[in-house]
Amino acid sequence: MAKTNSKAPAPRTRVLVVDDHPVVRDGLAALLGTEPDLEVCGEAEDVPGALALLKAARPDVAIIDVSLKNGNGIDLVKRIRAHEHAVRVLVWSMYPEELYAERALRAGAQGYVHKGRSTKEILEALRAVLAGKVYLSGDQADRLLRRLVGGGAGAERAPVECLSDRELEAFGLMGQGRTTEQIAAAMHVSPKTVETYRARIKEKLGLDNITELIQRATRWVVENR
Repeated sequence: MAKTNSKAPAPRTRVLVVDDHPVVRDGLAALLGTEPDLEVCGEAEDVPGALALLKAARPDVAIIDVSLKNGNGIDLVKRIRAHEHAVRVLVWSMYPEELYAERALRAGAQGYVHKGRSTKEILEALRAVLAGKVYLSGDQADRLLRRLVGGGAGAERAPVECLSDRELEAFGLMGQGRTTEQIAAAMHVSPKTVETYRARIKEKLGLDNITELIQRATRWVVENR
């Protein structure tokens, strides 16, 4: 009898999707499901859920939104690296690349892609990260190189870009109309710490009072939805 030369199918790359919008998660999962070498092994809407799935589902790569339910994607990336998880990370978001891409890389992600990019580019970004590369859009890569060549990290930065990661998170929550207590709960800090963030943000943005700060934060949130 002739022998059949059958090979076991190659294992598919396991992807964890972390996003606070169910429709967005479903859409991304459907896109990944069309790729024969990829499979979604879990979905989460917040930091605790994502951390639990990292242990239970053991993904090869995680796609993480910046804005999460009661949390922040940049903070999640930092926690992933602090726990020394081997998973690779691609951050994707509707927030501007010039504001969050560099922050994502500093936190430990291997790439950043804007949600407004084509599905082809999103898959391209994911495969670049899986191949061990760092992914940024062409525009953002050029912007980062110009900044480095033109005088260091402070060159060509808008005032909001000068906020720390935690200050920017607080700024966004202020723009959503959250109270001090709500911001403190979302960020897992004390109300006093939130007040400290407020004072630093006002100083960095050159604002005189809390009314100007709230107006600026609200406008920023609306412009970046």
